[in-house]
Amino acid sequence: MATKAGKIVCGADAVIEAMVKRKIYLVIIAEDMSANNKEKFINMAKKYNIPIYEYGHIEENSRAIGKKNKAIIAVKDENFSKAICQIINGGDTIGQN
Repeated sequence: MATKAGKIVCGADAVIEAMVKRKIYLVIIAEDMSANNKEKFINMAKKYNIPIYEYGHIEENSRAIGKKNKAIIAVKDENFSKAICQIINGGDTIGQN
């Protein structure tokens, strides 16, 4: 849903560009991303004060956004990013009372 709405950026180059332009509110990196890239994106997220989570594997994260082989995903919508953070941190799932 978010991909079709244009609220997601994926792939290293696109995410870096969006970070520099300060157009994203959340970064998700796959657990099986290379160590060098993880360190690079963690440092960039700290620099730009963007929350970053290491979650899932490349294949499952890619499938979730309808793409292939995406180790990094960034969310451009503030409310959507807050909802994702809440779910990752063990909060309620979307639509749950």
